[in-house]
Amino acid sequence: MSDSITNIFVISDSVGETGLSLITAGTVQFPNSKFNIRRFPLTKTISLLQGILNKAKRENAIILHTFVNPELSDYVNNFGKENNLHVIDALTGVVQTLAEITGEKPLNAAGLKHKLNPDYFKRIEALEFAVTYDDGKDPSGFL
Repeated sequence: MSDSITNIFVISDSVGETGLSLITAGTVQFPNSKFNIRRFPLTKTISLLQGILNKAKRENAIILHTFVNPELSDYVNNFGKENNLHVIDALTGVVQTLAEITGEKPLNAAGLKHKLNPDYFKRIEALEFAVTYDDGKDPSGFL
C-alpha cells in the first residue's frame, strides 16, 4: 500500500456521469489505494480541453474520457501518447463496435442519454407518488 494519491481526470462532452460511474466501479476494487477523482463535464472545445490536459500532465493524472465527438477523443488519445499519460477511452470502442454490427452511422451527439423521454416522466411520476404516500396517512392513492 502506498500513501500516494492517484489523480484521475474524468473528461466528457456531456455531464460525465458515465465516466464517473465507470472509474468509481474500478477504484473500489483497490481499497488500500487513494484516488483523487475530478470530473470535467461539458468539455466541448479543443481550447477547453487543452487547459484540462495540461493540468493532467502537471499532475501526472490518469485520464478517462467519454467523448462522442471523434475530434475531441482523438485529441485526448494523441495527447496522452505524446505525454506518456494513461488514457482510458471509455466510449469509442463501444460506439465503433455497435456501428460495425448495426451498419448504422453513430450520431456522435453528446448528452443523448439524458434526453427527456417517456421513461423519464414515468420515473418522476413514481417518485412523486412515493413522496406523497410514503407516510401512509392518505391511503386513497394506493387503495
